[in-house]
Amino acid sequence: MSKNSYKIVVLPGDGIGRDVTPEGVKALKAVTETYDINFEFEEFACGGQYFLETGREWDEGAFDACKDADAIFLGAVGWPGANLPDGNIAGAGIIFGLRFGLDLYANVRPTKLYPGIKHKIHDERKLVWEPGKVDLITVRENTEGLYSPLRGRLSRGGISELAVDSRVITRKGSERIIEYAFKLAERRERGSPKDGVKRVTCVDKANVLEGCRLFRSIYKDIAERHPSIEQDFAYIDAYTQWLVRNPDWFNVSVTTNMLGDIASDLSAVLGGSLGMAPSGNIGDEHAFFEPVHGSAPKHAGKDKANPMAMILSGSMLLDYLGDKFNDSRAVEAGKAVEKAVEKVVLDGKTLTYDLGGTSRCSDVGSAVASVIRNSK
Repeated sequence: MSKNSYKIVVLPGDGIGRDVTPEGVKALKAVTETYDINFEFEEFACGGQYFLETGREWDEGAFDACKDADAIFLGAVGWPGANLPDGNIAGAGIIFGLRFGLDLYANVRPTKLYPGIKHKIHDERKLVWEPGKVDLITVRENTEGLYSPLRGRLSRGGISELAVDSRVITRKGSERIIEYAFKLAERRERGSPKDGVKRVTCVDKANVLEGCRLFRSIYKDIAERHPSIEQDFAYIDAYTQWLVRNPDWFNVSVTTNMLGDIASDLSAVLGGSLGMAPSGNIGDEHAFFEPVHGSAPKHAGKDKANPMAMILSGSMLLDYLGDKFNDSRAVEAGKAVEKAVEKVVLDGKTLTYDLGGTSRCSDVGSAVASVIRNSK
């Protein structure tokens, strides 16, 4: 059932997160002026910089607000010299606190090459990949694998001699992420750019790792329940080179936590820049949305970072609200935000440095918001 107003918790975080988050919010506010959708924004300081100032990773009450929110909008976390007493990066507790605390088991990372963007692998004569040939989604398990908090060191005489990280693959974790990937493939309007086929690629290392053998066997069982979706398999090492050579083959890829982290960062180059790569961390009851890029301290506060990934994460946020609350307005608005990004990119007049332009972060956000306001 659709709602009159949605509660959005905003967590700008660190570095360029503080630069791009206002531009993402700016796009959502433009949506409220055009699509009869209301948002109640509640912002909390958090991250490594905040930890250095206060000794806390985030504001008191922030996590409770996230539990009560309809969605969460996160910029980036991490700052040089900001480390917890146990050696962990200050701010990481926000990411993992939300993922584990709210059981956000699906990390969803779309990769799309928009018209007008030259990616990092091209020559002056032609693009290696044409717009429309790169349109895939990586679905990464988000609550187990190598990022499970089962690790430790053996130290003797003040010298670290042994470090252990335990990889955990469970049936529950595998079943729900693979099921999510198949349902996502069914929902997508188009299949693979190469042949139009809707397929889910299982990415693993099942020729070596026992956890991947379990993951693949569960994939095969679940695939039988979705006969309209083509099955596809790739070992991670082969997948990385196929992803670069033939990205148009892939539609939805599903994989384990760390393999998905690496593969989705690689796929981001196919879209031209990490500044164009959005993501969602989604569970059955909660979700937060963030750009794939980090806090990029050397660019922080200069109004030069590309806000498109943050704005596109807002598009994903709207689509999530539309699906969860059966709100066609939110679905329509989400598409309008993406189309506004596409229009600004194709126009080519308001682009940041990573896309070959000279515009400021805030100028790009304003340009996208202007297109949204005029989209109906």
